[in-house]
Amino acid sequence: MDSLKGTIVVLADAGYSDEDLIVWLFTADESLRGRPIDALREGRKTEIRRRAQTLAW
Repeated sequence: MDSLKGTIVVLADAGYSDEDLIVWLFTADESLRGRPIDALREGRKTEIRRRAQTLAW
C-alpha cells in the first residue's frame, strides 16, 4: 500500500522510531473516529499525512 509507505516515511522524518510509528498508526484517535491505519485503508491519505507532518513540529 503506497499510502502506508509514504506515511511511514513522513513519520520517520518526524523522528518516530519504528515502534513509535506502529503505535501511532494502530492507536485509535477520536478526531479520526478510528485508527490512522484504518483511515489510510479508506483512502484518506492526505488527512493522515497532514497529521503526521504536524508531529514533527
